[in-house]
Parts: sequence; structure tokens; C-alpha cells
Amino acid sequence: MNTNYQHIKVIGFDADDTLWVNETYFRDAELEFAKLLAPYETANKIDQELFKKEIENLSLYGYGVKGFVLSMVETALELSNNSLSNEAITKILNIGKTMLNQPVELLEGVEATLKHLSKTHRLILVTKGDLLDQERKLEKSNLTSYFHHIEVLSDKKEANYTKLLNHLDINPSEFLMVGNSLKSDILPLVSIGAEAIHIPFHTTWLHEQVSRKEANEKDYKTLQSLTELKSIFN
Repeated sequence: MNTNYQHIKVIGFDADDTLWVNETYFRDAELEFAKLLAPYETANKIDQELFKKEIENLSLYGYGVKGFVLSMVETALELSNNSLSNEAITKILNIGKTMLNQPVELLEGVEATLKHLSKTHRLILVTKGDLLDQERKLEKSNLTSYFHHIEVLSDKKEANYTKLLNHLDINPSEFLMVGNSLKSDILPLVSIGAEAIHIPFHTTWLHEQVSRKEANEKDYKTLQSLTELKSIFN
């Protein structure tokens, strides 16, 4: 694999759990949700049913906190046989509002790395999820000025990336994507002829996980921290 990346002209970055903390808040919310529904089911069963409902609803609600909250409400009603109190539903809504109001916590070295890379490369942000929520987080992050383009996709599959790169007149062979999700940020890019660098986050949503076989079938680089990018592009 080419590891010097001298041919790269544009670098794309995922946002959630690549630039700032995100999935941790979902795990915390799931714990609160399980406590709330403890009278009806075990924590493990609640987690399983919530995940099933999230996947079922993806085509309707898409990714993000709002869809997650709606899935929590539906799951709670089903597990309680529609006996859930108005107070409990209000608590579920408040779990979501707490998530949406979380401060944006940048991961280590993010701004310094973007500042360094923006001097030599065109940087774009490629994320997915709820548009309003992602715009809010980006504004709070104070990172907007480093990006030539910002795109919030409904999903991150090969077709989505191909359409975006064509729209921006970017040759896949000159594009590098950096992200924490093998399923969303790495494997689709390698499949369309781009480069990709995987920077794992300490927790990954089950839906974003891939098998060892899938992970080993593609050619990409793995780093432990975003700050390592600076030495690669010195």
C-alpha cells in the first residue's frame, strides 16, 4: 500500500468520534433508558429491543439523536404493553434533550492537526446524521474555518461517496478519508478507489461493527490518534 500519500490532494474527515466525542453519550443514554424500564424487563433485553427498533427505524428516521429518541419511546411502549406513564415518556424525551445539549468535546489534537493539514491540502467534512444536530456541533466545535466543504449525508455507502466526489470534482485516487468507523468511513472508500485511514474510537455502535473477514479484505492504514496524521503529511 502507498503509505506516503503524496498523491493525495483532498482529505475528508468524519465528525462523530473522529473529531469529537459522540457515541459515549448514546451509551450513557442507553443506561438511563434501561434504569427507567427496569420494572418491565432486564437491562440486556431492553438493550436488545432498543437496538432492533433503531435498525427497524433507520429507513424512516435516519441516523442521529432524534431518531434514537423516537426508537426509545416506541421500545418503551412495546415493553410496557402501552402502560408507560406520561411522566416516563417525558423522562425519555429529556434524555434526548440532554444528549442534544451536550458540549462538544474535541478529541486530542484535533484542531492542531486540522490547522497543520489545511496548509497543504483541501479538507472536507463528511458526516451523517441529523442535519440540525450536526450543524450545531460543528458550530460549537469552532472548526468550520478549516473545511472547504461540509457534507451531511443520509448514509455513508459507496454510492453516497461516489456522488459526493463527482459533485466536488474530486478524483477518488486523490482522496483520503479519515474516520473511526470501518463500515462507514473506511471500507466504502477503499472500494471506490480512494485511500482511507482508520482511527478507532474506544466504543462503536453495534450497527457500525464489521467482521474480522470484512476488515481484512480491504487495504487501509490504522492509526491510534489523529495527531499521527501530522507526521505522515510533514
